[in-house]
Amino acid sequence: MKGFFQLISSRELLELMTQFHALDTETAAFGNSMGRVLAQNVTAPEQLPPFSRSTMDGFAVRARDTFGCSESEPALLTIVGEVAMGKSGRDISLKSGQVSRIWTGGELADRADAVVMIEYSRLLSEDTIEIFRPVAPGENVIRAGEDLEKGEVVLTRGRRIRPQDSGVLAGLGIAGIQVYRKPMVAILSTGDELVPPEQQPGPGQIRDINSTTLAGLVEESGGIAKQYGIIEDDFESMFAACRDALAEADMVLVSGGSSVGQRDFTLQVLEQLDNSHLLAHGVAIRPGKPTILARQGNKPLFGLPGHVASAMVVFYLFVQPLLRRLGGMSSDLGLESIQAVTGQPIPSAIGREEYVRVQLIKKDGADPPTVMPVYGKSGLLTPLVKADGLLIIDRDSEGLDQGARGQVLLFR
Repeated sequence: MKGFFQLISSRELLELMTQFHALDTETAAFGNSMGRVLAQNVTAPEQLPPFSRSTMDGFAVRARDTFGCSESEPALLTIVGEVAMGKSGRDISLKSGQVSRIWTGGELADRADAVVMIEYSRLLSEDTIEIFRPVAPGENVIRAGEDLEKGEVVLTRGRRIRPQDSGVLAGLGIAGIQVYRKPMVAILSTGDELVPPEQQPGPGQIRDINSTTLAGLVEESGGIAKQYGIIEDDFESMFAACRDALAEADMVLVSGGSSVGQRDFTLQVLEQLDNSHLLAHGVAIRPGKPTILARQGNKPLFGLPGHVASAMVVFYLFVQPLLRRLGGMSSDLGLESIQAVTGQPIPSAIGREEYVRVQLIKKDGADPPTVMPVYGKSGLLTPLVKADGLLIIDRDSEGLDQGARGQVLLFR
């Protein structure tokens, strides 16, 4: 007879994850670095921008030559040249009373320290202008190194690269960066009743939903998903599939078979794999109680509930933080959370932390927003589609009254 769950808290399970460490590193070209996680700090090899640039079309000036000027008493200055786009401003050196034409993004002439917008000038002749609005030193200019100085830390280790980060790398001419390898996650679905999504189910059969859902969650979390298909509900088939998956993947997710039913073999398989160690079987949460976590070296193996709603909750709470940890990121949940007010009473049972699917009700000017529960059994799909996030109810609470404040984890 199979044993009952030895429930641990969600905090205890998260603490077990500190046994795992980040994967090895590799070099990625900055053009292919989107979403990758930095394995070391990136420092600027040069100034950015490399020269002082104008932010306006107009005239590069020595600011002091404009002090005190106005519409009634304009400054009369001499045009001594033009700095064309893509040309060096060092070819022109301004003396007192001199200016040079300049365009947005162009390099300032030597000894110029400000730019007068063309709107505040009046051309008197080919080489003479009036300026009737003074400028301060640095006005309408981005100075050399104002963005970044040489040697300054640009991006820090553990940061996930965003489009603007790639832009900075391109601006600095950094061709390659050290990143953590993306974790490969093997996804196995168990159940004799399952058929592939493209197949028409027969009597008593249902399409495999979990593999597709979990693969999307893995990719969203920065991993590489590999689906191993549907595994028969017998020990030998599951054992062989898990063994093969561990040979090439960094993490294994087994969907279904984690409960204590007569044909739930996941626990037996994970316990009997070579050099595997069972870390947890059962977590005091709802949904997601029959969660299993084992390890083979630095490779985590999860047994997830068969119902897709339960599997998603477990993924967000535990799989995603560990996946992020393997990928070199911090081990927080990775889900944005907000404070919200309940729109109706939401009951809960003491003893298990509960995660209730909720919709955000947007009311003009309401802060914090209101949430309403989206009820439905854990095997139903439409409540997941309708939900905007998960409302957390503490394990020592009997629920939340209408108007009570609570924390909501937002789906992306």
